[in-house]
Amino acid sequence: MPPIRTIAILAIPGVQLLDVSGPLDVFAEANRQAGERCYRLLVVASVPGPLTSSSGIRLLPDLVIADARGEDIDTLLGAGAPQAAATTPSPDLLAWLAEQAPRTRRYGSVCSGAFILAAAGLLDGHRITTHWAVAGQLARTYPAVTVDEDAIHVRDGRVRTAAGVTAGLDLALALVEEDVGREVALKVASQLVMFFKRPGGQLQFSRKGEAELAGRSALQEIQRWVAANPAEDHSVTSLARRVELSPRHFARLFRSEVGLTPAAWVEAARVSAARQLLEGGKEAPKQVAARCGFADADTLRRAFARHVGVTPAEYRKRHARLG
Repeated sequence: MPPIRTIAILAIPGVQLLDVSGPLDVFAEANRQAGERCYRLLVVASVPGPLTSSSGIRLLPDLVIADARGEDIDTLLGAGAPQAAATTPSPDLLAWLAEQAPRTRRYGSVCSGAFILAAAGLLDGHRITTHWAVAGQLARTYPAVTVDEDAIHVRDGRVRTAAGVTAGLDLALALVEEDVGREVALKVASQLVMFFKRPGGQLQFSRKGEAELAGRSALQEIQRWVAANPAEDHSVTSLARRVELSPRHFARLFRSEVGLTPAAWVEAARVSAARQLLEGGKEAPKQVAARCGFADADTLRRAFARHVGVTPAEYRKRHARLG
């Protein structure tokens, strides 16, 4: 009989409830589908007492960290919380993580729970992922950590990390496959009505990187014009002419104040316009390319893949509005 593995989910005040319940449901379903108890499931709290989650629902953990030191934890996952990126973990929590994580077979995080592990130094030198909205912040705050902004989940040595919220289910399913095999994992996915391997990465859900207005008012007016008329000629020469500047001076000023070259900003604006049209579901990528200023469907496809991580056709299929 295979060993029963203890899965511990670390929860902090304000925890995202699905970061906890999602993975636990996957592991619990694996117990049912395997026909034997593969996993023992625990919720470990960072502080005593019931925890109020981000949705307001109260969570009653099995243990607090002070009482969990004697537990033989196979897999430790830190759950995220909307405020986790802005919260400094307590010294007691960091000390517990530094002591406990090296004793596990594997450890990791779901969503912004990566900030808790990173603060304890447990992600240094590792490639990880987290929610797209805070991935850049994590990379800047912890430069020793390599952050993959598009991955749904990442395995790097003993470290396992998941992107935003529902990606915790994908990570848990991957751990089930790792532990008890593909057949059981496929049954779990079928029973929970989830992808066995989710298509694409998390950038397809992200609005990060979309063209935003920046710089002085004259430059913002240019940006509004581009966003409203993506199919027009938006060469540096054409845009500079609209603000009565030389192309060279305009390009230098734009990059200095906006943080992107005019060409990069125009491409982002055109991709944003393409996303909106594709979400409408009424036009094919070839038509979208023409309406958004791309030379052809192939040019749109390459730009779209850079910004969104999937092709326009795939994006339209998954995100188009019904009706």
